[in-house]
Amino acid sequence: MNRLILFCSSVLSVGSIALAQSGGATMKAIVVHQFGGPEVLKYEDAPRPEPTEEEILIRTVAAGVNPVDAFIRSGHYGSGNLPYIPGMEVAGVVEKTGAKVTKFKPGDQVFAHLGFKDGGYAQFSVAKEDEVAMKPKTISFEQAAAVPLAATTAWQALIDTAGLKSGQTVLIHGGSGGVGSFAVQIAKMRGAKVIATASTENQDLLKQLGVDQAIDYTKTRFEDVVKDVDVVLEATRSDSMARSYGVVKKGGFIVSITGAPDQSELEKHGLRGSSMGVHPDAHVLEELARLIDSKKIAVVVSQVFPLAEASKAHQQIETRHTRGKIVLKVADESKR
Repeated sequence: MNRLILFCSSVLSVGSIALAQSGGATMKAIVVHQFGGPEVLKYEDAPRPEPTEEEILIRTVAAGVNPVDAFIRSGHYGSGNLPYIPGMEVAGVVEKTGAKVTKFKPGDQVFAHLGFKDGGYAQFSVAKEDEVAMKPKTISFEQAAAVPLAATTAWQALIDTAGLKSGQTVLIHGGSGGVGSFAVQIAKMRGAKVIATASTENQDLLKQLGVDQAIDYTKTRFEDVVKDVDVVLEATRSDSMARSYGVVKKGGFIVSITGAPDQSELEKHGLRGSSMGVHPDAHVLEELARLIDSKKIAVVVSQVFPLAEASKAHQQIETRHTRGKIVLKVADESKR
């Protein structure tokens, strides 16, 4: 994921600067002081962030957990600076706004994609105005926290990068995962025929999401039953992309969130392709909120852990077999 690699050092630098320079009030947070396994996620007091004139301070109710959080925590994306607070997506209540913020006010219920500066695994986080949208009204904070990064990734991969159109056929690898479960629904909403892969235990979820052709990758090789698709979305870390070039029609598109497609294979088969790194976009969040509230997109949350048990959440995410999303509960909704 080239974009992620490019941004990694700045991710960790921003986090460490925030911890070092913030003063005054404190908050509970998950802090990483050294790279390593899930055990390096420490629940402790940390300085509460203060928003700049262009930022919003969010009192976090829930925070989403994503595979990228574990990859950064493990040190796979460079050394960076420590300590830092992980977490790229949150749902909560606006606590305070900077002088130049015009769209939000204290008390607003919001969800946000914090981008590559992290900070979500904490009682408070800061975000820029163009990273925040009003929370969908029909779902809980815990469900809302599962949306910003994963759903925006699916949207930007299929619509902005691959240009998926009505009537086309898309093959989604990892259709039951965080990004995949949103990608299936976005593709269906777009009017595409959807083929998706998942394990045996997640075939029911694929069908619930509206997949037209569900493939159990433990029993069937997708290339034996799939051909002439217009778009492939690679959302897994497996050999599936290497086996996908032959099932895409000439002129088709392969988009990957886990690594760049092989340029020689693309040229050999007459295909286009790209890796992509997600970026925050409030307009996408607003559209996702509208689709969720109109019941066109459902949010799949399989497990919720207390903030203090972030290490257990990372242990699960690292199995690479998570159904939908995992969320950290930071505060009690009833006590907002």
